Amino acid sequence: MQEKKVTGYIKPYIPRMCGGFAVKLTGTLFDLGIPWVLSMIVDTVLPSGNFNLAIMWGVIMIIFCIGAWLGNVTANRMASSVSKDITRKLRGDTFRKITTLSNRQVDKLTIPSLISRMTSDTYIIHQTCSMLQRMGIRAPIILIGGIAITLTMDPVLTLIMITMLPIAAIISFKVKNKGRSLFRKVQSSSDDMLMTVRENVTGVRVIKALSKAEYERKRFDKVNTTLMEKEKTAEVFMAVVNPMMGAILNLGLVTVIAVGAIRVYNGDSEIGKIIAFMNYFTLIHQSLMAITRIFTSLSRASASSGRIEEVLNSPEDLKMEITEGSKEADPLAPHIEFRNVSFKYEKSNFEMHNLNFVVNRGETLGIIGATGSGKSTIIQLLMRFYDVTDGEILIDGKNIKQYEESELKRKFGAAFQNDTIFKDTIRENIVFGRENADIDLAVEIARAKEFIDEKGGYDSEVAIKGADLSGGQKQRLLISRAVAANPDILVLDDSSSALDYKTDAMMREKLREHHANTTKVIVTQRVSSIKHAETILVLENGEIIGIGNHDFLLENCEIYREIADSQMRL
Repeated sequence: MQEKKVTGYIKPYIPRMCGGFAVKLTGTLFDLGIPWVLSMIVDTVLPSGNFNLAIMWGVIMIIFCIGAWLGNVTANRMASSVSKDITRKLRGDTFRKITTLSNRQVDKLTIPSLISRMTSDTYIIHQTCSMLQRMGIRAPIILIGGIAITLTMDPVLTLIMITMLPIAAIISFKVKNKGRSLFRKVQSSSDDMLMTVRENVTGVRVIKALSKAEYERKRFDKVNTTLMEKEKTAEVFMAVVNPMMGAILNLGLVTVIAVGAIRVYNGDSEIGKIIAFMNYFTLIHQSLMAITRIFTSLSRASASSGRIEEVLNSPEDLKMEITEGSKEADPLAPHIEFRNVSFKYEKSNFEMHNLNFVVNRGETLGIIGATGSGKSTIIQLLMRFYDVTDGEILIDGKNIKQYEESELKRKFGAAFQNDTIFKDTIRENIVFGRENADIDLAVEIARAKEFIDEKGGYDSEVAIKGADLSGGQKQRLLISRAVAANPDILVLDDSSSALDYKTDAMMREKLREHHANTTKVIVTQRVSSIKHAETILVLENGEIIGIGNHDFLLENCEIYREIADSQMRL
């Protein structure tokens, strides 16, 4: 796959940018003409005493001023439009790429960093594109054109001015190289702060409940101070450039004025030319400062481009694998089979070893165990959010790596713990864009009809993350979403913990009645939720320490028996 570059998003807009450059060039040429017209008026028109000639040159100056204003305003509007379109395309592709990343890649890049790359980094690209179009053509033309015009007016003064330019160029080059590394550190610290804010927003109830607000404020202050210090270091370094450039160029201006005064006194130059020269020097000064700002912006954009390209060029992690011995799906084979499966997270010491079990079509697999024992990891491996380290997982006798991603995902309906409810209607939260969703049956199975009717029906809106719903209502809505598309495999990952035992039992009864051929995988802490399952896995530290049905485990698995006894006593 060809490597994507941020510059590649600019190429399709080059014709539009060239149009804007042409308009900007016209406006800039009018700008360059104004001091020259002023020198003509001072040195030629006023001494002649010709009133009509003065009126004519006055009109010419007004035309130049209007032309400069119109050209610059129009070009700036065109630049904003192009920058907006480039950023929209770049941000859209970055978002689409993020949605295709595997969980392993997301773990590596981190969610806060991905959010930062898609928002602040793309905004920096937007600002830089806009600045390059607004100043990228104007500043060099002013610089080169101003020097060319002043050479025709007074070569001696121009040479004095030119001697300042190499020093300014060296400073700008040094600033660009150093600025990139500084701003990359700033963006990295910005990721850390965003992660801290995200954790605080997500866990605000826990923080308040445990009276840890002061602790979290100190934690935020720490990352915020680190970001501030890095931003300060970068900005101070970049800010030093302006006074340095200003001092160098103003020294040149003073020298020009002094030498110009001597030349006027000796009759080697004219007052109008000195006035025009001072205007040109000011324009050249501004253009050099603009070029310095461009280098500063390019330093930030270069750091941001690298971060965005890292996302865009992330390789496809979970590829479909086709080998000579690849098998076709066999409806007579076990629906789900784990063969000698082992797995390890990259940034964790947690490991799972030698997982072996079989689930036939229409059966229920229950998974129970302590927190951190690997229950949800089995689900993520089954749905291929991660690839196994060793062994293989089969669905209908076919390795899940040999299914196309869309085909594999269509087999599942899932309700995860801490799943997301969107700020939309109840209907959209259940249907979720799927044309084959049977919303009425799904709601009936999840026992959600009563509270949906109370809220005003399917078209009533729910708040973001279901903030206006109780825990049980959220879970019933999520289960409705999971069941709605009539999946081959229904995954319920601790999704009924907030339901009372009666509602939980009625839901499971409805599932058996309407989805007899659907294989159910239920992760839970409740024995009552899985006691009727054909196969139950008892996990501890990533290993299966018990497997069988409820009665078998009561007799042969001490941990399962302890869990069951403690819950039954309750």
